[in-house]
Amino acid sequence: MKSLASTLLAAAALLIAQAPASLHAHCQVPCGIYGDELRFQAMLEDQSTIAKAGAEVAKLVAGESSALSANQIARWVVTKEEHAQKIQDTIAAYFMAQRIKADDPQYTAKLTAAHKVMTAAMKAKQDPSGEVAEALKTAILDFYRAYEGKEPSFE
Repeated sequence: MKSLASTLLAAAALLIAQAPASLHAHCQVPCGIYGDELRFQAMLEDQSTIAKAGAEVAKLVAGESSALSANQIARWVVTKEEHAQKIQDTIAAYFMAQRIKADDPQYTAKLTAAHKVMTAAMKAKQDPSGEVAEALKTAILDFYRAYEGKEPSFE
């Protein structure tokens, strides 16, 4: 099992290294067109994908060892990494660069909550467990509460 895990780790690292880096955040011109709710919903969708990927990896690791299962594990790991990165990119390029303003009275609360999402997304890259995926969801929802000052109407 150790050799399979080492092989999978090497395959995942190779795939991640070859994956194109892309950033799909809002433009950074002063257009004034923002969709904050959509960004939160997209981050929650990414979190759901991360949770599913972690569950699929766990099932595959517990199952029969084969080239096909190794391939599928690598693909799920790459998917998990991509969606965690999308969350980090949204926080950095959309919220941090454009939406959270230093003169806002809630600046510190918003900044702290945004940082917790970034950290939780980083941990989701490191650990495929359901607990880590759930902590990411909690961080996103907590950030929504700090950012909007109300409970989310979605989940």
